[in-house]
Amino acid sequence: MASGPMTNTRLLDSHIAIPQHVMHRAFPTETVLLNLNTGLYHGLNPTAGRMFEVLEETGNLKLAARQLATEFDLAQNVVESDLNMLTVGLVERGLLEVVSG
Repeated sequence: MASGPMTNTRLLDSHIAIPQHVMHRAFPTETVLLNLNTGLYHGLNPTAGRMFEVLEETGNLKLAARQLATEFDLAQNVVESDLNMLTVGLVERGLLEVVSG
């Protein structure tokens, strides 16, 4: 993971990846993430679960936000803000990695 403070601009231009030590599975009412390093499970509601799925597919917050804004019929800047907050939280828990800027 890259070091330094995570700003929205930095995240928008970074490659986001799911570390090898994270397992995940989507269910109808939540997505469950397991950090194999800590043994902790984390649950995401359906919206956050979809965000996680699109981040996995695109590997980029800006591209993910564009796709999700269309899907959810929301302004891209609103989705970017929500996706940024989710991403920061998942990075802090070791469930996502910021690979490069």
